[in-house]
Amino acid sequence: MTAALRAESITRTFSGRAGEVHAVREVSLEVRPGELLVVTGPSGAGKTTLLNLLGGLDRPDAGRVHLGELELSALDETALAEVRRDRLGYIFQSFGLIPVLSAAENVSVPLRLQRVEPAERDERVAEALRLVGLAEHAAQRPYELSGGQQQRVGIARALVARPHLLLADEPTGQLDSGTAAQVMDLIGELVHEHGVAAVVTTHDPSLVKRADQLLELHDGVGTPRPAPGLSAPGPTDR
Repeated sequence: MTAALRAESITRTFSGRAGEVHAVREVSLEVRPGELLVVTGPSGAGKTTLLNLLGGLDRPDAGRVHLGELELSALDETALAEVRRDRLGYIFQSFGLIPVLSAAENVSVPLRLQRVEPAERDERVAEALRLVGLAEHAAQRPYELSGGQQQRVGIARALVARPHLLLADEPTGQLDSGTAAQVMDLIGELVHEHGVAAVVTTHDPSLVKRADQLLELHDGVGTPRPAPGLSAPGPTDR
């Protein structure tokens, strides 16, 4: 099966008054459709920078990122924006919902950007909300929902455009442990049942049991670890 996402020795360095910071150092990985890669590591390890590189929000100083047959690092800004709009889904720790919009309206935003016809848009929004168990909350605004429900809206919004790759940066960071487990179970279920490739960052070791692959980051260096129930690590980072 062709990889949905492949990174080859990607490196990102930032320069500041204190000198150079090597945020990501020669990290390689490969994720196939229906696989969940969980990236662990302490704060400051480079997890968010890695996600930004994988999602085309930033460009590596060295190495390449491929989304299917496309090399993201070779695309101009216009083409890259189209790829992010049409083939990527993002889930944010802070939920990222628009307060004045209902749950359904928040979920519909990616489809409006794609100019999907209203009838199809409504159908896909309703389907996405059903998938995350919020069909009865479509008309509610974010402030009327719990933190777990708001994150589920964020997941529905990420999935409604039927992305090839789902990226989630600490998606349970603002949730209690019980709700966090439910959200990660939901992400794992959606990935495995709908064939989406996903990369999720977390510093919570209790969440890694949902992973098909594990990558541990320390000071920007990635080390593959065996996923639960597997005897061998995934792709190496070199």
